[in-house]
Amino acid sequence: MIAKLQCVVLDCADVDELSRFYAELLGGVVNQPDPRWSVDDTWATLHTSDGLVFAFQRVEDHRPPQWPDPARPQQFHLDLGVPDLDQAEEQVLKLGATLLDAGDDRRGWRIYADPAGHPFCLVRD
Repeated sequence: MIAKLQCVVLDCADVDELSRFYAELLGGVVNQPDPRWSVDDTWATLHTSDGLVFAFQRVEDHRPPQWPDPARPQQFHLDLGVPDLDQAEEQVLKLGATLLDAGDDRRGWRIYADPAGHPFCLVRD
């Protein structure tokens, strides 16, 4: 092993909005003091209770992904396990997510975009 993952960084137009969205979705502390990162209006962090760290980086003229358009690809996505897809969908939509693909009742996942346009999936545990 050469390295270990410290955090996942998401580009966005508004670091406060996106860090709050993910804090509501995953739990954790926004901008918890951490000597590895300094926070300001261009950078925010989220430390989750299970040790994952996400960072949010403001990018001027941010162009969000447009799933499934290959001209503006998703670049990455998160799969997030939930016990009840319907209940979790209701909650993420209230937080500002957008439903991209509901699939059908036989499929065990649904695809959404966060407020900055990054795709993520809610997957039935």
